[in-house]
Amino acid sequence: MASLNNFLLHAFVWLALATTSFSLSPKFYDQVCPQALPAIKKIVQAAIHKEPRMGASLLRLHFHDCFVNGCDGSLLLDSTSTFETEKNARGNLNSVRGFEVVDQIKAEVDRVCGRLVVSCADILAVAARDSVVTLGGPTWKVLLGRRDSTTASRTLADSVLPSASMDLPQLINNFKNQGLNQRDLVALSGGHTIGFSQCGIFRNRIYNATNIDPAFAKERRATCPRTGGNTNLAPFDPTPSRFDTAYFKNLVKQRGLLTSDQALFNGGSTDNLVKTYSLNPDAFWDDFAKSMIKMGNIKPLTGKKGQIRVNCRKAN
Repeated sequence: MASLNNFLLHAFVWLALATTSFSLSPKFYDQVCPQALPAIKKIVQAAIHKEPRMGASLLRLHFHDCFVNGCDGSLLLDSTSTFETEKNARGNLNSVRGFEVVDQIKAEVDRVCGRLVVSCADILAVAARDSVVTLGGPTWKVLLGRRDSTTASRTLADSVLPSASMDLPQLINNFKNQGLNQRDLVALSGGHTIGFSQCGIFRNRIYNATNIDPAFAKERRATCPRTGGNTNLAPFDPTPSRFDTAYFKNLVKQRGLLTSDQALFNGGSTDNLVKTYSLNPDAFWDDFAKSMIKMGNIKPLTGKKGQIRVNCRKAN
């Protein structure tokens, strides 16, 4: 019996060590390449300085990567003979962008590290954080050590990415399927405090919705006609280059740009949280940081799973 207990104890210790060694850590690159994170930050800051909208684009890449089979860099892969790229999925086609910046970051981290050590999935996670910080938002310790997938799924992306036309129950269910709760939903939606959307995505709301401020609808129609102009851009809130609480203040005034934005403040279970964030930037910042860490932890490939890609656009 004693030997069995001894065996079980050893097995438990081994399991604990194995689990620990393969879990994500903010210190993952501290020893193997301490220059990696500063290199990412420098390129992100330069890209946003050149084009402030890029911050929102990089944040969105991480989000749309994590929601499709976990944070594994699958969104970055181009089509091959065996799979179609997730870039062609409904929620991504002609809208996800920033891939050139990711390529630039990858080349630089591989140069400063002197070897292949930083994954494309980790680049997305760090670039998202650095984008938020650069635009005046909160910081957080990004957990690192993700590895890259060797395949992608447009079909899965089509079925799991949240749509701009979703109502609150659909949004809650969509996030729940990723292990995220209502607080995560509202906090992460607050990422729309930066960036723009295309006319084709919000047209239906500004012409047909009833839960919309008429003056706001009129203002948006000026650059988004009933037909044509699908790619015309409009900001999610009045300060698209500043990470603040204007997004939530807009929702309280029925000035949400997308149906899925206004759904968060429309007489439902998330109204109180939207109101809280609109009045309390610290509460929003704290929750946003926590939810980003939680989202970044969706099904990562670690240990010997996946690979570290040489080129983020294709498997090795």
